[in-house]
Parts: sequence; structure tokens; C-alpha cells
Amino acid sequence: MGSGGEYPASERPQQADVAARAGVSLATVDRVLNRRKGVKERTRQRVLEAARELGFLSETEEARLGNARPLNIVVLLPAGSNPYLRLLGERLRARLERTGADGPALRCFFIESFSAQALAEALRRNAGWADGIAFFAIEHPVVREAAAEVAATGTRLVSIVSDLGSVPGIPHVGLDNRAVGRTAGLLIGRLSGGRAGAVALVAGSRHYRAHSEREAGFLSIQEELFPQMRVHGMREGHDDAAENYRHTLALLDQVPDLVGIYNVGGSSGGITRALREQGRQEVIFIGHGLTQDTRKAVLEGTMDAIFDQDPDTLLDRAVACLNDPATTARPLKLDIYFSENLP
Repeated sequence: MGSGGEYPASERPQQADVAARAGVSLATVDRVLNRRKGVKERTRQRVLEAARELGFLSETEEARLGNARPLNIVVLLPAGSNPYLRLLGERLRARLERTGADGPALRCFFIESFSAQALAEALRRNAGWADGIAFFAIEHPVVREAAAEVAATGTRLVSIVSDLGSVPGIPHVGLDNRAVGRTAGLLIGRLSGGRAGAVALVAGSRHYRAHSEREAGFLSIQEELFPQMRVHGMREGHDDAAENYRHTLALLDQVPDLVGIYNVGGSSGGITRALREQGRQEVIFIGHGLTQDTRKAVLEGTMDAIFDQDPDTLLDRAVACLNDPATTARPLKLDIYFSENLP
């Protein structure tokens, strides 16, 4: 960086010269020139002035670096085979390609799924670089402790899709998941046409608050409006298509009066595969995430409805919350797709 045009190559000023003139460390100069966090505004201006006076930076470069630094934002998502989460990752990569020099610097990391310890470590590890972190939360004491610790250092946090519960100062961007569960229960109850029988739930994990809230909402409306239907417990498939496939085969074998299945998590492909192989398209099936596999399942009639939260809107809201802590995090709109209204 820097033109250094007025000096012979051997005499061009170096970052060490800028540090000496500004009276700061070499590390501080590096942070200023690379627009990293952790430098006071007064110190930043002194470094830029010294760099210009030495000819290390041109006036144009000094002016650009003197502008407000864009935020460094990290997004932490669970690793695994969940197609919706992979879609979120793809949308983030697309944003990286579109972001200009003055836009936020985005990084996305996939961490071990369902591991509270791995998420807590990732929060602490990324807090040094990030001004803000958006993360798919696991409701666990070690995650709450890490989140509180990171927030206390000044790094902004926002949970996405699944939250930590009522943790002060950490907004949540996602659906009203209890209402989502009630909507799923209402839809299955209506589509069943009054049939008596069993309804099964499949989840990623109850450690995801989003999944446990959807379950609670589903149970509440079944008890209120559809007493002829019993809920056959909830199985945890860890958002893995192979596990969901095995769970579904077991349900079809063990529950002869199975009326419907609600997948409160992701990776619905395993469930549709089992229903298709067993010729059980009469079983009502509702799942989450508009992806290539769920679109195909709805079109062929194996899946009845897809509940979706638009990934671009989710990311827009999360970045807005990190940019401006005063932003109100309202629940996202639930999109429900059938074969006749697929976008």
C-alpha cells in the first residue's frame, strides 16, 4: 500500500517508519491500514497523518482509510447435510462477491452441529476480529456464558433461526416458532379431514430452541382442536437425511394409523425418500426450508407443504441488527408453499 513515488526503491518508507513517526506499535499501524478493530479514533487519525506525511499513503488513500470503517461480521452456522443451511452459506458467499470496499467484511464458518462447546469456542475465537457475530444458537449454559462474555467486550451479537431465549442485549432474527408449530398442527389437522390416528414429529435437536418451541406450539393446538389425533412423541434426527430416513421407516412400520409427520427441523429428503419407497403418499407431510429437494417433493406429492423463512431477508435483518443496535428485531414472515404457489 502507498505510492512512495518520491523515494528511490531502497528508501521508500515502511510501516515501521510510520509507527515510529506516529509513536505507536507496528501492530497498531497494521490494524489501521487493514481497517481492523481495536484502534481508538484519535490513534487511527494520527497513524494516517504520519503515513501521508512520510509519503507512505497518497492523499486519496488517506481519505479512503479515514472514512468510517465498515463492520467485520462473522456468521456461524451448523455444519452438516441440512440443505437450508447450505443455502444460507451460498447466499453469504454471493454477498461477499457483491460487497464493495465500503461494505461490511463478511466471513462465514460452519462449526460442529449440536455441539454447545464448539459454538462457545467459535464465539470466543472470532470475537477478536469481528465487530458483530450472527450465530445459529444452541440453548445451553456454556453458550450463554460465552455469548455474555463476548458481548461484554463490545462485540455485537445476534442469534438467527434459533435463539438463546431471553438474553438481554442479544436480539433474535427468525420466526415466531411457537406460532409456526401451531400453524403446522392446524394444517395437518385440517388436511386430515377429521381422521383419527397418530401424528409424528421429527426434530434436529431440542437443544435448538426453535425446534422445541415448534414442538410446543404443535402440541398445544393438537390438544385444543384435534383431540382425535395423538402425537407419537418426537424423534431427534439431528438434521441428517440418513437418520430421518431411518426414523421414518420405523414410524411407518410401528405406527399403523400414522396420519401425518411434521419435520420441525431440516433435511426432509430422508423422510420423503422413506414415504416414496413405501408408497405412503397418503401420510400428510410438512417440513421446513424451500430447497431443491423439498420443491421436488411437493411437486411430486410426497410433501404437502413447505414452511420457509427467506434466507436473504434473514441475512438482511441480521446485518441490520449488527450495524445498528437500536434496530428492532421483529419476527420474520412465515412463507408457506404448496405445489400451486411455488416461486
